[in-house]
Amino acid sequence: MLDPLPGAEPFPEPLARALSDAVRAKGASYAPRTHHLAPDGRPRFTNRLVLERSPYLLQHAHNPVSWWAWGDAPFEEARRTGRPVFLSVGYSTCHWCHVMERESFEDPEIARVLNERFVPVKVDREERPDVDAVYMTAVQLLTGGGGWPMSVWLTPDREPFFGGTYFPPRDGVRGAARGFLGILGEIADVYAREPERVRAATGSLVGAVRTALAAHGEPSSDLPGPAVLEQAVAVYRQGFDPVHGGVGRAPKFPSSLPVRLLLRHHRRTGDPESLRMAVLTLEKMAAGGLHDQLGGGFHRYSTDAAWLVPHFEKMLYDNALLAVSYAEAFQVTGRRDLGRVVRQTLDYLGREMTSPEGGLYSATDADSQGEEGRFFVWEERELRALLGADAERFLRFHGVTAEGNFEGRSILFVPRPDEDEWEALAPQRAVLYEARRRRPAPLRDEKVLAGWNGLAISALAFGGRVLGEARHVEAAARAAEFVLGRMVKDGRLQRAWLAGDAGVPAFLEDHAFLVAGLLDLHEATFDPRWLEAAVDLFDRQESLFGDEAGGWFQAARDHERLLAREKPTHDGAEPSGASVAVLNALRLHAFTTDERFWRSGAAALRHYAGALEAQPASLAELLLAVDFATDLAREVVLVWPDEVPAPEPFLAVLRRTFLPTRALTGGPEAAIERLGRTALVAAGKVAARAPTAYVCERGLCRLPAISAEKLGSQLAPVRPYR
Repeated sequence: MLDPLPGAEPFPEPLARALSDAVRAKGASYAPRTHHLAPDGRPRFTNRLVLERSPYLLQHAHNPVSWWAWGDAPFEEARRTGRPVFLSVGYSTCHWCHVMERESFEDPEIARVLNERFVPVKVDREERPDVDAVYMTAVQLLTGGGGWPMSVWLTPDREPFFGGTYFPPRDGVRGAARGFLGILGEIADVYAREPERVRAATGSLVGAVRTALAAHGEPSSDLPGPAVLEQAVAVYRQGFDPVHGGVGRAPKFPSSLPVRLLLRHHRRTGDPESLRMAVLTLEKMAAGGLHDQLGGGFHRYSTDAAWLVPHFEKMLYDNALLAVSYAEAFQVTGRRDLGRVVRQTLDYLGREMTSPEGGLYSATDADSQGEEGRFFVWEERELRALLGADAERFLRFHGVTAEGNFEGRSILFVPRPDEDEWEALAPQRAVLYEARRRRPAPLRDEKVLAGWNGLAISALAFGGRVLGEARHVEAAARAAEFVLGRMVKDGRLQRAWLAGDAGVPAFLEDHAFLVAGLLDLHEATFDPRWLEAAVDLFDRQESLFGDEAGGWFQAARDHERLLAREKPTHDGAEPSGASVAVLNALRLHAFTTDERFWRSGAAALRHYAGALEAQPASLAELLLAVDFATDLAREVVLVWPDEVPAPEPFLAVLRRTFLPTRALTGGPEAAIERLGRTALVAAGKVAARAPTAYVCERGLCRLPAISAEKLGSQLAPVRPYR
């Protein structure tokens, strides 16, 4: 029997029975995430979220709050009762979401007010980025900032009238003049007594949200050119931190400086400062506590300017994007420390973030044992006990002191990088990694997101190709098979998969990121099925998300109609689906010479030309497509006799050459014609029964290269900005 939720109407009998059955089905080992427990260990409170599959929603299933999941039902309830909706948006590894849960949503007094005077709704932003985008825009317009947890108050028509992010529970807590409990009372009173005031607030705010998320201006008649690239680089140069790399002061996000754009700028202009900015940033991030020195991978962001003290959650998308940045920098510089970081990051993804079926999990939490970062930090005495005679050398190299650098403990970092010393201390790090594995681990969000897996496929395929390590490429292929096999329903890609169930039709970013991953996987394997799948998925994207004015909407034509249909206008910690889709279109044109792909990419670039001219740094990922469009892509076909293996000297040239404007394909001679999607296969004949490479531009090929040296010379010329 369920305990009644404070201040809430009793659940109808069928629903109450379903909730009880759901708890019982979890078994005797189930550990409810709540401190409201009966003497027998069962949860005192259970709400509708216990029937959901999202890890974030399930975290709140035993709050005393009468939560609803997003859908029509809670808004019908709000209309029936005359109450406003309280919308709370977050994700499962969000530290401040956990704080607000402990302080407010687990508090029976606050829960009573929420249940009596509001209809409370929970949304997982990682499953519903469309809902998140609409209401985050409202919060940003209201407050000038945003973040998670996001708290928004809505009418039964889903129109926002007030919002914010994290609120302390009561007046005076964390220095707040008004706490969440007081704010709830004020909002409920205003909603009940001053409906005209609420209507006025919603009217102006809804209009502003629709304007902010809509397409802006008329498309340009011209494609954006090198000027926007130079302008963006100038902006980053002005804000660059010359000591620690990155942009600005704390907090610092890895995405704050677009390393890949700077590497391309250096390639096209020879500007040494662009290369210095990129490499220094990568060096400092890898040496800091942002980088997990034992397990590989990167935490979400640094709370200080020196990349030392991270916010300890780890996101799949961050690590995928960083692996590609380090791999490209390794191509440019040949530095083994940069290559080592690529390898460590990909090893981390394979070891800790890959499901048995091959898909990659979403994230791990910052908290464990009730403390942020506890899993990752060390006391000096622990290290000495574990390492014995080797301790002193290790402590010195990794900056460990008796007083520590984080709440009396030490975050491992590398104050004076030395690659030889790093390699010499590998046995000691292995000992500590095994000791750390025995600690209670942070929660892992085991849902598989199609888009984030697309980013990971790119990282594993491209990084594996650059390093010459087949195991990473094989992991990319397994992930691609997983997404294309288990995350497609009735021919439609799904956003998320968890415990055998895929649901929520995919969004633009899912299609775009996955297309990019499939293209990178084709370049790493020359398997034609990945190119075929990329073309088919891009065509599906065009029909679902395309805008006749150019570009794409975030939500598909058949997604739920919200207050606004977002057309992405900026790149953040993740690139926008639109920015990646433009580059995909240009790459597909290079692979196929099919003009429809060029028309799609060019139309999108013209659509965004005004935004790029006004604020090029807000669309850093889109600038990679501008770099591609202002160059002539090298179309490389490698073919070899059927009776011999793939020619390693040629592959080595392709591995070490930084060639961002490219389309790579190939195979043994008998199989080359299977590459039916590319017009380049007409060139694919071996010369003198030897491995042969063809380097082409717009389908016009140079003389066949029958030596790796000749291939290298044909790839070497760089076309400066025109």
